[in-house]
Amino acid sequence: MAENGKRSINAGLIVLGIALAAGMVLSAWLVSDTVKSVKLANQTIMVKGFAQKDVRSDIAVWTGRFTARDTELVRAYSRLESDLEKVMDFMSLSGIPKEEVDVSAVTTMIQYRRTLQGYDTNEIEQYVLEQSVTVRSKEVDLVASLSRESTTLIREGVEFFSFSPEYYYSGIEDMKIQLLGEATLNARQRAEQLAVNSGGKVGPLRAASQGVFQITPLYSTDVEDWGRYDTTTIEKAVKAVVTIQYSIGP
Repeated sequence: MAENGKRSINAGLIVLGIALAAGMVLSAWLVSDTVKSVKLANQTIMVKGFAQKDVRSDIAVWTGRFTARDTELVRAYSRLESDLEKVMDFMSLSGIPKEEVDVSAVTTMIQYRRTLQGYDTNEIEQYVLEQSVTVRSKEVDLVASLSRESTTLIREGVEFFSFSPEYYYSGIEDMKIQLLGEATLNARQRAEQLAVNSGGKVGPLRAASQGVFQITPLYSTDVEDWGRYDTTTIEKAVKAVVTIQYSIGP
């Protein structure tokens, strides 16, 4: 009888030990899972979103300057008037309406003779008169051609200097809003991909900041800290970057 009682006690202890061990394993798993959930709940992820749209400029601005020189002011001005007529005829024949041409006021400068030592004297050597014309047009290809063909005026005796045309896109502000939305969506997709690798899920947005816009020639990688607006090319790429912080949940 004593031996049977001893066996019964031992069996009970074994069962109790198994139960305690199972309880400890279960508790450890629950604690581990809880800690993991707490850690994930306190985690955040910061990502950058990118969006780009290619556009074609729809406004062109081009400026040309012409100069007349003479020892007599009246003759210099008369020559400048003649040159202006040639310039306006050139614009008209090229297809540019008079309404799209802005003619500046005349700038008058006096050049004095210099001594052999390089000092100015009171004797007038010549009068230098300058005037400029600026074209603003939606016909960007026409303006590009106009700037290249302006050398025709030089062959006609006009002292003409052509500046590089500038090209703009009029819908840039609306496009910026669109690109910010696309960049934000891109950031969310990146965050979700990173969260999958860490075993979590992307939660609410915590913080967001907008980067500067970069408007560059197509296929260009040039950027500037304060943003860039390229005006030298007709075809452009508008780029937007946002930085967004999301919470990560279990």
